[in-house]
Amino acid sequence: MQLRVGSRWRSAVDETQVVVIRAPEGEVEVTCGGYSLVAVDAEITPGLSIAEGHGGGTVLGKRYIDPETGVELLCSKAGAGALFVNGEKLQLKSAKPLPASD
Repeated sequence: MQLRVGSRWRSAVDETQVVVIRAPEGEVEVTCGGYSLVAVDAEITPGLSIAEGHGGGTVLGKRYIDPETGVELLCSKAGAGALFVNGEKLQLKSAKPLPASD
C-alpha cells in the first residue's frame, strides 16, 4: 500500500485506527492483527480474528515507528492487534529525555 502523510487507516479485525505521521517513499505492507489495514471508511469483513502472534494491542495517543522504512503512525483509537510493517513489529516511540536540571 502507498501511505500518505495525514491519511487515516483502520484494522480489519479490531478497533485500532491510525493516522500516518511519516510515510516512506515506496510501498509497504502495514498490518494490524495479521491483516492489512484498510481505509477508515472501508467496509470490514465480519468474522475475522487476530492472527496467531499478532496480538499485543495498540495504545491510544502513542506513536509507532519503524526506523528501517521510516514509517510513523499515531494511534487514534486503541485495539487488541499489534501493528507490523513488512512483517516486522512496529516499535513504540519513546519520548526524548529532558536535560537534567541539577
